[in-house]
Amino acid sequence: KNSHDVRAVLDELGAKHKFIKPHCPWQNGKVERFNRTLQTEWAYRQVFTSNQQRAAALAPWLEHYNTERRHTALGGLAPTSRLSTT
Repeated sequence: KNSHDVRAVLDELGAKHKFIKPHCPWQNGKVERFNRTLQTEWAYRQVFTSNQQRAAALAPWLEHYNTERRHTALGGLAPTSRLSTT
């Protein structure tokens, strides 16, 4: 919330940091749904024997999630289909 690095990135992007009320996860549904998917499809899908192994598995899963995994909210398309080519 008070990170100078986050503030600098937001300023560079021209983005606004919006906060939800504490203990009100329904105000942040997209993130809550992503966290649930992350748990069921990545974190609990296999047993990791070390933190290094777990960390190494995250980037490939995120790549799959964003480029290959079909999302119902996007009509069966992957999130990268929503990106502009410019």
